[in-house]
Amino acid sequence: MACRGMRHGSTVTIKGGEKQFSTRLITIITDDGMKEGDYIFGIRAVTEAVRAGKKIERLVVKSGTQGALLRQLTDEARKAGVPVQFAPAERLNRITRKNHQGVVAWLSAIEFGNIEALLPSLYESGKTPLIMVLDRITDVRNFGAIVRSADCMGADAIVMADRGVARTGGDAVKTSAGSLLHFPVCRTANMVKTIKLLKESGLKIAAASEKGGEDAFASDMSGPLAIVMGSEEKGVSADILAMCDTRVRIPMSGTTASLNVSVAAGILLYEATRQRLPER
Repeated sequence: MACRGMRHGSTVTIKGGEKQFSTRLITIITDDGMKEGDYIFGIRAVTEAVRAGKKIERLVVKSGTQGALLRQLTDEARKAGVPVQFAPAERLNRITRKNHQGVVAWLSAIEFGNIEALLPSLYESGKTPLIMVLDRITDVRNFGAIVRSADCMGADAIVMADRGVARTGGDAVKTSAGSLLHFPVCRTANMVKTIKLLKESGLKIAAASEKGGEDAFASDMSGPLAIVMGSEEKGVSADILAMCDTRVRIPMSGTTASLNVSVAAGILLYEATRQRLPER
């Protein structure tokens, strides 16, 4: 995605020992007018941000970079649950031409939850869990819209991978109408393992599919349920699809063969909520 300019924000000063490391929150404005988000750079600045408990979406490190300080940073980041990615120097240089020292950290607008801790609390409170699982959803607007629908329909959480997915920055917050600021979003480094956890916790796993499966409006969604939504380009990945208990499709009668993923998610969430409502 090409960039057409940068907009500089406020300066953030992070103290480390006797020294102070200042960096700027910079927003990249892309050709389509979207903001990619804010970030900080530099080994010591990012290290202090991790130690201060700042909400960091991911840490990008230049491939081949070595040194004791960098190893310390990556170790502390992983312990703090921050996904660490390695990328060529060209990628980091496209983000900033300043002395990034091979380290860039993207800041998150939200606090991520833990699905392993959340599930028991849902059962203990007497709730029937309704979880949305997002498999490779990369579009920020779709992600934000799904969060908004999940919040409106009374779902309990969204589960997503910790990399290769939509960013959780300001655009996602705006599209979600603010729901992202309070709705539980849980990251996982191993989606297959997390699906297994959901199954072992008593949830039925239903994958949305336009290529077959049972009618969503005839499927039983009244019990503990996780709805899996795949990317618009490739759908639900094969390894996750193989673990699902059922596939559900939304019946359509028009000429267009498929729905936008956020629209489809909203329809399935509504149906699950409708089935849980007390009979009138």
